Amino acid sequence: MNSLKKLLVGLEKRFKVSAFVAPVLIMGEVLLEVLIPLIMARIIDVGITNHDVGFVVKYGLLMIGAALLSLGFGILAGKYAAIASVGFARNVRRNLFNKIQDFSFGNVDKFSTSSLVTRLTTDVTNTQNTFQMIIRMCVRAPFMFVSAIIMSFYINSKMALIFIVAIPLIAVPAGIIMKKAFPRFQEMMKNYDLLNGAVQENLIGIRAVKAFVREKDEIERFRIVANAVRTSQVKAEKLVILNMPIMQLVMYLSIIAILWFGGNFIIAGSMQMGELISFI
Repeated sequence: MNSLKKLLVGLEKRFKVSAFVAPVLIMGEVLLEVLIPLIMARIIDVGITNHDVGFVVKYGLLMIGAALLSLGFGILAGKYAAIASVGFARNVRRNLFNKIQDFSFGNVDKFSTSSLVTRLTTDVTNTQNTFQMIIRMCVRAPFMFVSAIIMSFYINSKMALIFIVAIPLIAVPAGIIMKKAFPRFQEMMKNYDLLNGAVQENLIGIRAVKAFVREKDEIERFRIVANAVRTSQVKAEKLVILNMPIMQLVMYLSIIAILWFGGNFIIAGSMQMGELISFI
């Protein structure tokens, strides 16, 4: 938290306002997204079951309005999150640049030029993307989680237990993958530093390279460094992408469980068809 406060020092007011507005809009979007399945359940269980066209039209228009309003909130949230993250990145890059200007000779010897270039470019871009995810996904995901759990218990408390079982099946593998992937991404960033160093040295010493006819050697050197970046990135990414198939597997297993138990509840008369559809 202290590190984040340091990064936010000097951030302009308009970017701070955008960083506050975006999560509020996301909350509104989530509430509407959770409300839409309940409206749909009412249309099926009341309007269609009773052949009440007026009820279907009324709640259908309400659902369309909620969907359009949710879409508007989502668009505005994306806009303000982008503004806030770009301003945050500009602030971090400016502070980093000013800090580098104050480096002592010992600091300059410790941090290579290629490493500093990486910090001011790739690392700042990654920080920008992370900040945008924090004010979007890190607000949306827990708020959606809590809202959806509350709504699912409101519809059918027994069926909601399926979600309680599914959560650790996703969270535990995700935590293990993150723990294993972090060192691999650290290795990738070191290779990025080497790549930037090779490019910088060739640009600065291009006359010397041509004078001593070292083009082939430098090309081979660059190829080795570039391959090292590719290999380390593939090694890191192929572990991270396991998250998606695990999530898909758990999600489809949950849908199967909902259909199985929900079908039995409908047959027993303790659940309606619209409620089952809203669960899915």
